[in-house]
This record gives sequence, C-alpha cells and structure tokens, in this order.
Amino acid sequence: MPTPAPLIRGFEVVIGLETHAQLSTASKIFSGASTAFGAAPNTQACAVDLALPGTLPVMNRGAVERAIRLGLAVGAKVALTSIFARKNYFYPDLPKGYQISQYETPVVQGGKIDFVLNGQPRAVRLTRAHLEEDAGKSLHEAFAGQTGIDLNRAGTPLLEIVSEPDMRSSAEAVEYARALHALVVWLGICDGNMQEGSFRCDANVSVRRPGAPYGTRREIKNLNSFRFLQQAIDAEVQWQIDRIEDGLAIEQATVLFNPDTGQTRAMRTKEDAHDYRYFPDPDLPPLVIAPEWVERVRAAMPELPAAMATRFMQQDGLPAEAAHLMTQSLGFARYYEATRDACLALHAGRDATGVPRLAANWLMGEVSKRLNADGLDIQATPVPAPTLAALIHRVADGTVSHNGARQVFDALWSGEGEDIDALIEARGLKQMNDSGELQAIVDAVIAANAKSVDEYRAGKDKAFNALVGQVMKASKGKANPGQASDLLKKALG
Repeated sequence: MPTPAPLIRGFEVVIGLETHAQLSTASKIFSGASTAFGAAPNTQACAVDLALPGTLPVMNRGAVERAIRLGLAVGAKVALTSIFARKNYFYPDLPKGYQISQYETPVVQGGKIDFVLNGQPRAVRLTRAHLEEDAGKSLHEAFAGQTGIDLNRAGTPLLEIVSEPDMRSSAEAVEYARALHALVVWLGICDGNMQEGSFRCDANVSVRRPGAPYGTRREIKNLNSFRFLQQAIDAEVQWQIDRIEDGLAIEQATVLFNPDTGQTRAMRTKEDAHDYRYFPDPDLPPLVIAPEWVERVRAAMPELPAAMATRFMQQDGLPAEAAHLMTQSLGFARYYEATRDACLALHAGRDATGVPRLAANWLMGEVSKRLNADGLDIQATPVPAPTLAALIHRVADGTVSHNGARQVFDALWSGEGEDIDALIEARGLKQMNDSGELQAIVDAVIAANAKSVDEYRAGKDKAFNALVGQVMKASKGKANPGQASDLLKKALG
C-alpha cells in the first residue's frame, strides 16, 4: 500500500513504474532468431521478425516458463489462460505496424514486491506482468540528417511488470526497482544488464495536494539506470509543481529525461489504451498453461531472497542487516554459504559459535569494498571462498591480526599467491603469541609509561588504550591485541 512521505512544497508525489525485463531465452518470443546482444545491425532479424508476408508467430515456451516463475515469486495469480493482443501504432522500428502484447488478460495478475527503505519494510503492489515482443531500434547518431533502423531487437521477449501507483518518493521508486531487478536476476529470468537495455523502467509521475484525486500523470520513458530514474523523477516533480503553481495545467504526455541537462521534455502526447486499438491477435491462440506445469516450475524454484535471509538469521545468527546483504544476489549468497561452510569445516571439533558472522563480516567489509572499487560482480572475485575461509581461520586462531589479514587479503586479490600461511610468513605478519616474550614487552611498557599507568589507575580508560598501543608499537604490530590487553590488566592489578 502507499506509504507516507514528506510533502514537496505542499504536494504529494504519486509514482508507478512499468518495467521491461528482457527474458533470458536464447531465441525470440515468436521466432527462432537469436537474442544475443551486440551483433551487426539487422543480422538477427528473421522473416517473422521482419513481418514478411506469409509468416506466422510461434510461442516460445521458455518465455512462458519465465513468466510463471516471476508470478510464483511475487505471490501473483498465474492465469491458466491468457490472451495475446495486437497493440497498433506506427513507428519506423516496428515492422508489423503493431506490437504483439497482452492487454485484457495477462499471464501474471497481481502480486507484490517487498523491499526495505530507510530500515523500514515496504511493499508495492503489482497490477500485472504481461508477455510481449520488443520493437527494433532507431539509430539517430550514426547517420547525418538521417535515421537508421536496426531490427535485431524486434521480437525479443519482454515481460512488462506494472506496479500500482503506490510509491511516494523517488527514493522509494529506486528501492522498488532495485528489489525487482535483484529478483529477476535471482530467478534467472533476466540478466539485468541495464547498459544493454535488458532492464529498463518507465516512470508514471503525478503530483497532488494531500487528499485530492490523482493528478494528471506524465510517463518518463526508457530509464536505464537507477541514478537516472531518481534524477528523472525529481526533475519531473519539480516541473509539475512549478507549472501548477504558475496556474497552468498538466497535460498527459510521454517525456524523455536528458541526464546532461537534468530536465525532462515532452516527446509526444500520451496515448490512452483505446488509441492503440487493441484486439486479440488472430495468428495466436489463447495461451493455455496446464496446472501441472505451474507445479513443476514451483518445485524447481530457487529459495527466494527473503526466505534465505530468514534462514541465515535463524540458522547462522546473522543480524537482519547482514542477512539482507548476504542475499543481495544469488551469487553473493552462494559465495557466503561456501565461505561459511569452509570456515565451519576448519573449526571442526571446536566451538563454532560466531563463525558464520565472521564470514559475513568479511563479505560486508573487505570483499564488498574491493568489488565496488574494481566494479566487479561477486562471480569475478579473484579470492575463492575456501581461500577466504582459510584466512578467516588464521584470524580466529590468533595467527594473524585483523589488520595483518587485510594485508594478506590485498595480496590475494592482486594474485600474489594463494597459500595463506606462506603469505603471512613472507610478510612477517605472524602474531606474537608467546606469553613469555609478550610479558617482557608489557613489563617494559609499564616501566616506561608511569604517567599512563597512574592515569589508568585513577580511572581514565583512555590511558589503558594508550598502553595497549605502546605494546603494539614495541612488538612492531605482532602482538595479539587481546592477549596484550589481558596481560596488561593482570600486571596493572
């Protein structure tokens, strides 16, 4: 349901998103042509895609199965019978003069997307998700004064996921889009590559005074990054409020966002459904899905992010935030599980309480930091999970300090070796765990720092930290901080 949000200049923002997810099939929705990205223009458009006379569409079973998968994941009704319709409009990159889509009876009906915004749970209702074919692409930049047409995308399978107008801020819209993006990638139904157009959003935006009817909406088309989505909505909201405050009306329109200027501009007057003259496609029979097929898909579904996060909290003792981060993608979750399991194996026979949390902390810390810095996905990490687990084990058993382990991790990331013990030894990072040697250092530090000793005994805790620092300095960072603290406290009474 809609969630309260701060008013902007006395206006409430109303947002709904229409998201086009390109389905991960190898061939197009109604033909056998390839969907691979990056081919030379018009080399992946067959007779069906070009709408040559005498050709007929044939439904891609894989596209239907991916739609079923989404429907089950969002708690929607999967329609056992749905209808394909012709959406009629003229555009140079639409070879048929119509787009095959679904209108009155879509394959997925209802459902919701759950996510977290500012630490609070949110849910946005879905109206529908329907199957359709993509259009081609107009190329304006490559030809001076002319436009080229590339029909490679024509017929590419899309699942258009339509939300209810439940969002009340650009930040909420972005978090919804991120959650939906993560889900379709998790399910394996879309690769989520926004740069290649595999996941793109249209934002329907309007403003109104609190309690008033919905305002006139304008649709911002083809937003292919979360940053642009937020910027476009914010710019459109300000434009609409400015116009209303100037006493002017908002006209329903389709607009484009220019990231260079940070402004939206009208592309055309927004059409209503009747302008497209929808009618059932006579070349395609109703799409009939057997209940047994739905159950087979359900049985093969991966564990969903929310269920997995709950399991990590209950089974591994992770706090909610850590469990959420471990399930940010299926690849990340699998890497965490592999690291955790390898850590537990190394701790066999000893108390393993807290070991999963140690693994999660490393993934949230050093691993995430390096992935973000290098722009890598978790699948591209140069540090295998068993190697990371071996490093965590050496921190846990006191062989190396956490600071020293970070140095070893940097070496692993840079490809300087995989043998943890050898890297620790080569860099002189092995902690001093000999109690006799460490006791001698502690005694020397106490003798040389009478002022800090007196301050600590007078109740100043910072003085104790200073003494620990002196021990670490005297040991050249090799002392075990925990052991040093224990020896200091014992020596100081």
